[in-house]
Amino acid sequence: MNRDQLAARVARDIPEGAYVNLGIGLPTLVANHLPKDREIFLHSENGLLGMGPAPEPGAEDPDLINAGKQPVTLLTGGAYFHHADSFAMMRGGHLDICVLGAFQVSVQGDLANWHTGAPDAIPAVGGAMDLAVGARQVFVMMEHLTKTGESKIVQRCSYPLTGVACVDRIYTDLAVLQVTPEGLRILDMIDGLGLAELARLTGVPLLPLLAPIH
Repeated sequence: MNRDQLAARVARDIPEGAYVNLGIGLPTLVANHLPKDREIFLHSENGLLGMGPAPEPGAEDPDLINAGKQPVTLLTGGAYFHHADSFAMMRGGHLDICVLGAFQVSVQGDLANWHTGAPDAIPAVGGAMDLAVGARQVFVMMEHLTKTGESKIVQRCSYPLTGVACVDRIYTDLAVLQVTPEGLRILDMIDGLGLAELARLTGVPLLPLLAPIH
């Protein structure tokens, strides 16, 4: 899947009435693909609730941005509030779902998404730690492989952790995986990719597909 197809796949699983935070980077694309027949409330940690999709070119408001400093829109009934109130929503368990990017996710659902440990890398945790432990469900949205062809899904994270056993579901350009006590369960995968090939690319044990999600 390309980036927009992946965003649409994540959006498909967000239910009616959900309060959702979209992380910086790839997850922000989900806002552009939410089903039109569902009322979903998007939260941004810089103090927005009721955030809409990206504005049309030329219609940007420099005072209306998300946490990644990208221009956004505000839906009817949307609200602005203090940064501290926004974090109280996150930490208080008031968000149903957060969608975060990741450098690595372990088979136990450990999340590493703020620092690679590389000498020239700039640590950028933002509100990810608060979201990882505060949201009722954590969806990770990422490419399956690194630029050098290594799996981002690992037995044990080698990067500094954002949260321990906090990830519920992993969405990649190849598959959708559910984190369970027994291991990673395949929920869905792209057409034309066999189970053996997916397991080879992932590099960790995978529980078989029960039934495709359509």
